[in-house]
Amino acid sequence: MPPPTSPAAEIGPGPLAGRIVVLGITGSIAAYKAADLAGRLRKAGAEVHPVLTAAGEKFITPLTLQSICRQPVGGDLWEEGKGWQPGHIELADKADLLLIAPATADILARFSWGLANDFLTSLYLACRAPVLIAPAMNGKMYSHPATEENIRRLEARGHRFIGPEAGMLACGYEGLGRLWPVEEIAAEAIRMLTPVA
Repeated sequence: MPPPTSPAAEIGPGPLAGRIVVLGITGSIAAYKAADLAGRLRKAGAEVHPVLTAAGEKFITPLTLQSICRQPVGGDLWEEGKGWQPGHIELADKADLLLIAPATADILARFSWGLANDFLTSLYLACRAPVLIAPAMNGKMYSHPATEENIRRLEARGHRFIGPEAGMLACGYEGLGRLWPVEEIAAEAIRMLTPVA
């Protein structure tokens, strides 16, 4: 008898069939929304490979992501796969899209400055696929000149940003910093990976 399946975890025959999305999840309270986002991308046909930072793991478990994505969760640079090629390089080579959702101020800074001190930042530097970034953080952090400069630098590299939106934030403030709605992030990923006829 085949094992039971979850409809949320099934790969659909949709517009992303045959495409590989690497989903980077960082240490934001919005990290729990990555589970919904991964499910939507799989329903659209994508093979989703989750990568979780140490801070992201405080908000969502690797088991949750592995169950939804049906892929191992990348996270520890020093405990990669058993093959000869480093896991972060192998994943970077096969990615059709690198999607970071949620993206914290910290990950924006590390990407901007080219740091490679964990699995996700090392994968980022090795990846030549398009990059879609969905920021989520405190509004004051988002509007800080350092964060604004990091965003400009990443945009100059051709990376696409979606969000954030304004609203009540987990820190109790109201402002710009909420993760963009996951259905719209998924739709943007589909647009980026669907050839224009």
